[in-house]
Amino acid sequence: MKSRYEAAKNVFVDSVDIDDYIDLDSSVTAFQQLQHSMNKPLKMILLFGKPGTGKSILLTRVQEKLKHQKEIHYFDTPAINEKEFFYKLFKVLTKKDLPSNTEVNFASLVDFCKKLRGKREIIILLDEAQMYGPEMMEKIRLLSDSRAVKFVVSLHKTDDEDLIAKEHFQSRIWEVIELKNATKEDQTAYIHKKLLKKNLFEIANSIKAKNIKRIHKYTKGNYRECNKLLFTIFEICEYYDKNEPSKVNYAKISDRIIEMAALKLGYIHV
Repeated sequence: MKSRYEAAKNVFVDSVDIDDYIDLDSSVTAFQQLQHSMNKPLKMILLFGKPGTGKSILLTRVQEKLKHQKEIHYFDTPAINEKEFFYKLFKVLTKKDLPSNTEVNFASLVDFCKKLRGKREIIILLDEAQMYGPEMMEKIRLLSDSRAVKFVVSLHKTDDEDLIAKEHFQSRIWEVIELKNATKEDQTAYIHKKLLKKNLFEIANSIKAKNIKRIHKYTKGNYRECNKLLFTIFEICEYYDKNEPSKVNYAKISDRIIEMAALKLGYIHV
């Protein structure tokens, strides 16, 4: 017999699937800000934030919502090398496959983009841009100078913000959108909405305000860490539900179980 907590656990499997997108005040604001920036005559837009703040799911949402209004392409996985990247870009720009064993002539690609100006506006959502080196970013800038290709560059923010200070980002980006960790209110809405979306009303109701306070303290409002912690909490609940149901209070999640999950994940130490 399946535990009532199995479905709740699976709700918090970390994913960038568009079906897992949750509308929050902060995510709606970020979406609108990015959409507004994309409508401006900008060449490059920077989307940055710490890992787990929702950059990839936002780009997925933008591509899904705007693909019928704009010519928009999401490069979700960094290319393993320059050849692979420009092969993929060539196909997007020319709508043709590059013949096998053929190298992309970069100067010709730039000239091709210049000829597209005024005819097409192509938007490239470039995720995990910290994986691209300075030479690649300089070539991307040259392509954006054609004003036929606009890049939304997504990268991780580090504690000392060293990436944003690099020369090839510092003078190239025209607009910056920063994603931050969730407030306690947004994290409350995030957890409850994810559960309610799967009709897990009783389990959503079992997570009280004091639980959220503790969860927010451990995860600092980071969505990825929140998913990990909630998955582990419900994994522990599932164990007790199957093996020692007398120890489970189905009306509320105990602080003890949250602490056990936090210990397992290393948020706290004995």
